[in-house]
Amino acid sequence: MARVVVDVMPKPEILDPQGQAVARALPRLGFTGISDVRQGKHFELEVDDSVDDETLAKIAEGFLSNPVIEDFTVRRIGA
Repeated sequence: MARVVVDVMPKPEILDPQGQAVARALPRLGFTGISDVRQGKHFELEVDDSVDDETLAKIAEGFLSNPVIEDFTVRRIGA
């Protein structure tokens, strides 16, 4: 078994209202020095060793993300 992490983020050209709301709230809460916040999704999958990288990319692109407005990265973190 392996653990796979898929991180999904809005593409840079896509507005991120949730990230903007967090960025506006931080100074009001006393946190300074933060110039931008982007909010995304983080998935952890436990997969059999037989699941190849191509299959993982298909899962990320076709199910975990919306490729029109989001980018994703897939990485194995354990075997």
